[in-house]
Amino acid sequence: MTNPSMPIGAPLPGPAAGGGLDQPAVTESAAEVHVATKLEETAGPGEKEVLRVEDLTVSFPTDDGLVRAVRGVSYAVHEREVLGIVGESGSGKSVSSMAVMGLLPKSARIAGKILYRGDDLLKKSAKQQRALRGKKIAMIFQDPMTALNPVYSIGDQLAEAVLSHEIMPRKKALARAEEMLALVGIPQPNRRLDNYPHEFSGGMRQRAMIAMAVINNPDVIIADEPTTALDVTVQAQILETLVQVKDQVNAAIVLITHDLGVVAGMAHRVLVMYAGKPVEIAETDRVFYQPRMPYTAGLLGSIPSLEGNGAGSRLRPIVGTPPSLINMPTGCPFSPRCPLATGICREVEPPLAPTDELGHVAACHHWDKLAEVDDPTVFFRTESEAV
Repeated sequence: MTNPSMPIGAPLPGPAAGGGLDQPAVTESAAEVHVATKLEETAGPGEKEVLRVEDLTVSFPTDDGLVRAVRGVSYAVHEREVLGIVGESGSGKSVSSMAVMGLLPKSARIAGKILYRGDDLLKKSAKQQRALRGKKIAMIFQDPMTALNPVYSIGDQLAEAVLSHEIMPRKKALARAEEMLALVGIPQPNRRLDNYPHEFSGGMRQRAMIAMAVINNPDVIIADEPTTALDVTVQAQILETLVQVKDQVNAAIVLITHDLGVVAGMAHRVLVMYAGKPVEIAETDRVFYQPRMPYTAGLLGSIPSLEGNGAGSRLRPIVGTPPSLINMPTGCPFSPRCPLATGICREVEPPLAPTDELGHVAACHHWDKLAEVDDPTVFFRTESEAV
């Protein structure tokens, strides 16, 4: 666990800070100071369901035709559960989350159900949705520099998030803002309240966004690519902060990302999206070690690994590009890029159906072929590897 007396990101004492030549000593010293919080070390999911999305569809009319951005997304999250939603850019991840938050433009055509503790948010008025937004369902936006107002101090913006939902003295709201900055690991929070966004580093701005999201103790936190444009060290710290904060406020987290590696150690379940539709849902370990959808296997093959096939091994990219959401191909939308595609794949779009494990569903006609091999990423091997 992280040392609570040391702010996250503080310089490491001893050999780690001096940069000595003895690398094992550096690693050992660093491990003594900071050990990443693992998901299994935190409180597990509760029995109460806080958010359920049923058959959500979102489309946008354009001059070129109807853009079907989200096509039948369904999932549920329970208290303290972390659900990872992954997929390439344009797969509908962010649009589905913006629909949950009620932040889509009026031109959007939304159908389905978004149930917060049993109440359908799509049937509520704009005023009722505003009362829930930021109070019960909060969001960490992708780019904190554009999400934060540059002309207001960090303290003013955090206090505003409180005062927009509760009536209290401004001094008390600022005290809560200071408490939240301390919770997310920002040193000297009382002094940082007067800073402006441009005076924070990228990692600190992202922490401030997390503090703003949790300041009202929400039931659901939607994190939309919270580690974009951050280096790997800060990225790990931000993800660890999220894992720790979920227990502090007893919240469920919907983590949206395009990188399967990001959710590897911090999600209980993973939902993989492609062309606006879920194509695989399972527990995280099942998705990583026993994928049943070729697209998921392709994503896994494109992740750098320390356990590759030697120093000269190459990544296995997915050839081609995602389909147009205006002119969808007949059959499975992944079939033009899929190495397992057959005639039925080009004619009939497969439904999300159970596979060989309880709770593991995939949209693929040939998931059994992936089950027959130990490493499903071999189907995406390059020409040089095939020789």
